[in-house]
Amino acid sequence: MTYKVTLAQYLFLRLHQFGVRSVHGVPGDYNLVALDYVEHSGLHWVGNANELNAGYAADGYARIKGISALITAFGVGELSALNAIGGAYAEKAPVVHIVGVPSTASQDQGLFLHHSFGDGNFRLNAEIYAKFTCAQANLRNVDTAPTLIDETLRQCLLQSRPVYIELPTDLVKARIPAAKLDRPIYLPVSPNNLVIENAAIEDILKRLYAARQPFIIVDGFAPRYGISSKADELVRVTGFPTSTTPFGKGIINETYPNFHDTNTYGFTTLTNRNVTIEVDQKGVEVYGALYRDLNIKTLLRKLLDRLDTSRLPRLSPYPDLGDPRKLRDELAEPTRDTLRISTFFRSGDIVMTETGTSSSGGRDFVLPPQTTVINSALWLSIGYMLGACSGAALAQREMISEKSRPDGRTILFEGDGSLQMSVQAIGDIIRNRLDVTIFVINNDGYTIERYINGMHAGYNWVQPWRYLESARYFGAPENDPEYPVFNKRVENWGELMDVMQDEQLKAGKGFNMVEVIMDKEDAPSSLKKLVRMAAKRNEGGTETPPVHQQLEQRVMATS
Repeated sequence: MTYKVTLAQYLFLRLHQFGVRSVHGVPGDYNLVALDYVEHSGLHWVGNANELNAGYAADGYARIKGISALITAFGVGELSALNAIGGAYAEKAPVVHIVGVPSTASQDQGLFLHHSFGDGNFRLNAEIYAKFTCAQANLRNVDTAPTLIDETLRQCLLQSRPVYIELPTDLVKARIPAAKLDRPIYLPVSPNNLVIENAAIEDILKRLYAARQPFIIVDGFAPRYGISSKADELVRVTGFPTSTTPFGKGIINETYPNFHDTNTYGFTTLTNRNVTIEVDQKGVEVYGALYRDLNIKTLLRKLLDRLDTSRLPRLSPYPDLGDPRKLRDELAEPTRDTLRISTFFRSGDIVMTETGTSSSGGRDFVLPPQTTVINSALWLSIGYMLGACSGAALAQREMISEKSRPDGRTILFEGDGSLQMSVQAIGDIIRNRLDVTIFVINNDGYTIERYINGMHAGYNWVQPWRYLESARYFGAPENDPEYPVFNKRVENWGELMDVMQDEQLKAGKGFNMVEVIMDKEDAPSSLKKLVRMAAKRNEGGTETPPVHQQLEQRVMATS
């Protein structure tokens, strides 16, 4: 007799095969029966307080572990998560969004059900999600459902973007053959045209050997393309001066002598294509010549193997720019420009910086090797990072347990305005007993918006909260040595330096929050320049627009 599993089990077991160990989401009557099979499939149910934070958390989990799962209910649940899925789509985080939908009979009869629009149309939400996901599966047919699941998960990984799966309530328990589970989902590797591949490599090598002012820029999609290690190796073996975009910070070992900094120039210094080598997911452009439909991981590996470093241009090392770890007078207030607590970081840490002043200031962090940075460079939804922090911390804990990641802490820099957007994520963190350290940058509101418009306007202020009481409010245990709680408020640099020496804070275990009091107009100079450009755009200004609309991992060789 052929062994069978329920449709829900098949889906969850497939996710488990891809390395997912936890499922984010919120229960609702259209997904409750499916949730009964989560733990039976070897997965942990996270249980988030709301769908938006669940989506943020799934995004953060995916950026660390490579794929994640999110479950919501039809209508109100899935649309509440849409902003998070939009961000995951824009910044290429592979999230599998499973939606419990009404029974096939209810849909076919066009019933006026709760959580619907009351018009009998049950396809509108799916049509919306088709714009925010790279693949979709409506599991209405038991016979085709396993194949649909496999193909949808395949596209999630191949394109590194969210996918959307509808699971009708009446098919959750449908029994299907389990035989396909014995066969891994095939992830095809694009076969290289060896002639084109060789031509591309020869062209790249010729340009690198002849370059007089080579410069490498690495962007944040390199991990999505699976080429982070090769990008790092290229920087190391060439010795070429290197910078990363803010989105790419942490990809390159910043202790290399040729690593320069992390910056953005607002699209004002993009190189001419005629002197640029640009690497993306499916090919490379060399000085304007396109070599497409290539396996870029294979190409880079062969390029590195054939690279003759003796033929590369010899460059003078960068001048001594000073040690950014040397901090200013400890009596000075910890302004954005001086909040450089790089000495606090260690290898294995995940450092997360919220959109706005925290992210801008985080560009100046000096990172030890094997540090992971998570920020947002494109979607920029404030409040994202606190939710994502819970997912990243969970993924980190799982990977440390599996010995697939070095031991480290999850450290978040979060503005007070952003924290108020998604504060329920603190409850999710405590519920799952996640180890998290949060530096709350309290500047009484939206400083980045103030610099764009309305420095003293009431709409840029937020209600003052007692942030350090949040752990108690959200139910953190008291006097539990297995899950300690640390809270501290600092108002000057000396106090901040002192608190960073606290043993519990350095250990990063349990729930840790440091509230850093800042002036409402305190912001990095780089952010002030950026928002001036944004303000000019809002007024219809004509500053240089981006030449390339996509963020890509770039290798530049300027002649």
